[in-house]
Order: sequence, then structure tokens, then C-alpha cells
Amino acid sequence: MLDSPTALPRHLAVGILCFTGTLSAVNHVAARVAFDDGAGVLLAVLCRSGLSGLALFCIVLWRQLPLRLPAGLGRWQLAVGLLVALQSLCLYSAVSRIPVAVALLLGNLFPFMLVLLTWALGGKAPTRLTGFLMVAIVLGLVLVLDLPAVLGAETDMGPEWSIGILFALGGSSVFTVALWITDHRLSSLAGPVRGMYTIITVFVSTMVVGVAEVLPQSLHSPGSWVGWTALATLSLLYATTFSILFILMPRLDMARNAPVMNIEPVASLVLGAWILGQYLNGWQLLGGAVVLGSIVALAYSKRQ
Repeated sequence: MLDSPTALPRHLAVGILCFTGTLSAVNHVAARVAFDDGAGVLLAVLCRSGLSGLALFCIVLWRQLPLRLPAGLGRWQLAVGLLVALQSLCLYSAVSRIPVAVALLLGNLFPFMLVLLTWALGGKAPTRLTGFLMVAIVLGLVLVLDLPAVLGAETDMGPEWSIGILFALGGSSVFTVALWITDHRLSSLAGPVRGMYTIITVFVSTMVVGVAEVLPQSLHSPGSWVGWTALATLSLLYATTFSILFILMPRLDMARNAPVMNIEPVASLVLGAWILGQYLNGWQLLGGAVVLGSIVALAYSKRQ
């Protein structure tokens, strides 16, 4: 393997990222189908992390990467794994309660949160453009969450709506911390090795929580073949997405093309309406467009 792989043509790189982003959206729609059929949240996390961990282990062996962690990185790698496990639990808990598109929009707020966390921990202050985009994201979220209607008592979202929103925001928050640790403490570690240990930690910690019955019914099996098919689908798609990204990452020019991955909430919106019958109103769609556009612009900001 070459030390400096040649970047793929941009149209091909963008196409691959659009493909993986869409697969990720299908993964979350399949998760909602499994949950509606009675599957437990921890069972879904176990299925996808188990298959993904096996795929990443094969990639590490194929690339002949060293498995030994450098001194002092073990505790940081463990912390990232536990945070990603919590993020997975939170995101799937949100998907099981609120529309998939809303859950993913909130779950994709980590670039916005990472800017604030980096600043709070002594990094560069946000630029004027970044500040403007942050305000736009907040205003867009007001529309996405349909807060005017909720506060005006024009609609009753029910208790599951607020709990789902909290789970989605919580997932985005812990993932932000995981990204900060990765950037500032684990950047010297090879991506596939870091990903493998992260997924293994997710699998083991999820298994421990499930066996200890900390969350009752969280390992409950689906009630029919529909749920089992959905579980198999989300596991296969998650592993496929991970494998494609880790194998092709050096050739995808992520510094330039990463914002394309934000196609995931858009694809989930279409798939959620088509498969799950989850429709958003006009104001929510407008708010989603504002949030998504601002996140993409934030990712393209040169200083960030």
C-alpha cells in the first residue's frame, strides 16, 4: 500500500460519500422498524457493533497494522469507546421515540458543539462567520422542533417527544467530547486501529449493561421476522459504511468533501416519509434546511 495514496476524482469521492451517507440513513430507518417490532435498543447496538468490530479487525489484519497501543493512550481510547457506546445508545433511543430525520438532525450537531468545546478548552475563538452560522443553527432548530406550536399549545407531542429530543442532544454532546479526545489525544493512532478498539469497547460495554439488566427489556428480541430482518439490515449497513470509509478514507480528500456526509438527514427525511410515514410540516422542513446548510457551511469554513 502506498504511503501517500492518490486522491480519487472529486466526483467519485463525492459519490462514495453520498452512498455511505444514504446507507447510514437506511440503517437508522431499519433501526426504527426493528424497535417498532419490539427489539431492544441494546440488542440493536450489540448487533451493529459486533459485525462492525469484526469488519474493522479484518481491515487491521489486512493492512498489517500494529495492534499494540502506545503508552499512555489506553485510557483515552477506553474513554472514547465508552463515549461512543453512550452516543449509540442515546441516538437509537431517540430514533425509537421521534422521527428519524429529527433525531439525525439533532445528532449531527456535533460540528457546532465541537467548535464551542474547543473554544472553551483554550482553542481558537469562533470567527464572526462561525458565530453567525451558530445563531442560524439555533433558529433552525426552533423550527425543526416545532417549538412555536408546542409553546403555543397548538399541538401535543407527548412525553416521548421531549425525551427523544434529550436523547438526541445527549448523543451529540457525548460524541462531541469523543471527537475532541480523538483530535487532541489519539490523533497519532492509525484510524482503523482506533476504530476497531472503539467498536470493541462499544460491544463489550453494551454486553455488560445488557447482562446486568441495568436497562430492562433493552435486549428484548423482535416480535417477528420483520424486526429480525431490520436488525440484520442495520448491522450489515453499519459495517459496510465503516469498512468503506476506513478503507477509502485516505483517498476521499475528507478535508474538502466531508460536508457531503450531511446528506444523511436529507436521505432519512425521504426514507422516513416513504417507509415509516413520518412527515414533517413546512416550517420543520425549512428549519432542517437552515440547520443542514449552516452545518455544511461551518464544515467548509477554512479557519475551522
